[in-house]
Amino acid sequence: MIKDGQRWRLFERELIRSQELTIKQKYKILNALLHEARALGVFPPKNPLEGIEVKIKLAKIINAV
Repeated sequence: MIKDGQRWRLFERELIRSQELTIKQKYKILNALLHEARALGVFPPKNPLEGIEVKIKLAKIINAV
């Protein structure tokens, strides 16, 4: 059982940082995620403009900073 959550997160972050992936490996991961999203029926979205208002509002806030 993990008792020190902060120490565990630090361990995970360092482990991820220490593992270098090649471009080919990154594309394989991306491709697998794309296939999984399609199998689950969440990609491509049924309505691509759904939630666009929220995204525009968020972009305006971010660009104002």
